[in-house]
Amino acid sequence: ITPVMLPEEDLAREFSTKLFELDVFATPIVFPMVPKGKARIRVIPSASHSKADLDLGLLAFQKIGKSLKVI
Repeated sequence: ITPVMLPEEDLAREFSTKLFELDVFATPIVFPMVPKGKARIRVIPSASHSKADLDLGLLAFQKIGKSLKVI
């Protein structure tokens, strides 16, 4: 499990929703599962993912991260 840390719960939810729209499944983890201000997105890469799958995910994270101004 690879956490992608984000500062706000709403941002984590929005990021996750936008990823899903690009065929990337990554769940938001928010309060009360983690302390307030410690939101994250949970990514679970595995050996069953192809290089193309991983490239798709990385491109989606980059696109959304830039659009939401977190990278």
